[in-house]
Amino acid sequence: MRLTHLRLLALVGFLVIAGCAGRGSLLDDSLDGLPNAANFDVHGIDVSKYQGDIDWASVRGSGVRFAWIKATEGGDVLDEKFARNWEQAKAAGVPRGAYHFAYWCRPMIEQAAWFKANVPNDADALPPVLDVEWNGHSKTCPKRIPRDVALAEMKVILADMERTYGKRPVIYTTVDFHRDVMQGEFNDYPIWVRSVKYHPTVKYGSRKWKFWQHTAEGRVAGIRGNVDRNAFNGTTKDWHTWLANVMGPGREARRDDVVVAKGN
Repeated sequence: MRLTHLRLLALVGFLVIAGCAGRGSLLDDSLDGLPNAANFDVHGIDVSKYQGDIDWASVRGSGVRFAWIKATEGGDVLDEKFARNWEQAKAAGVPRGAYHFAYWCRPMIEQAAWFKANVPNDADALPPVLDVEWNGHSKTCPKRIPRDVALAEMKVILADMERTYGKRPVIYTTVDFHRDVMQGEFNDYPIWVRSVKYHPTVKYGSRKWKFWQHTAEGRVAGIRGNVDRNAFNGTTKDWHTWLANVMGPGREARRDDVVVAKGN
């Protein structure tokens, strides 16, 4: 009888532990009632040369609503697929914007000039994006610069982007860079966060965000292999309102039952 009782207690304990573990793995990005990515109305992608030659008509037909396309990195790197993606996404009717990957070993004023030299000033485009993250795997610039220097450099390129393209830039960031540099800063900019396991609230706290990169393993018609998937933080009506604000009334209405924007 005592042995049976102990076995019963052990079984209950195992089930409790398994249940707790299961809760974390099953709910993942919807912990504590937070919505998961599938609960959002508007979804997009971000792309770069690593997605190869994209069939943008198929991407649009799949229900993708926006796309960020990698354009430049540092002061001398141009994504080899940028021109093709830029033109063909627009031709397919996919709202798209260009992003710049920040390189912390070169002045941002030079990086701003490089971005301007390669990204057309298209009134139909989404706002430009500044992608800021630590890149410890870089062979030429793995370092992390001081917070005050990073903030000052970011302000230089963000101001230049806004002057050039007439739209407030979007800032893309990762959990560690946000923690180290961006806490309490840039509250008047649209923020695009990366969080592939949890809802952004879990990792970014009270930070208000506009876009959520929730997976690097998405699948979309027209793209071979994996692609980053993103959700817009709002309803379909909110999306149309945001588009009208950044692109001008009427420009967002080009059959926005399907649209896209970034790339890795």
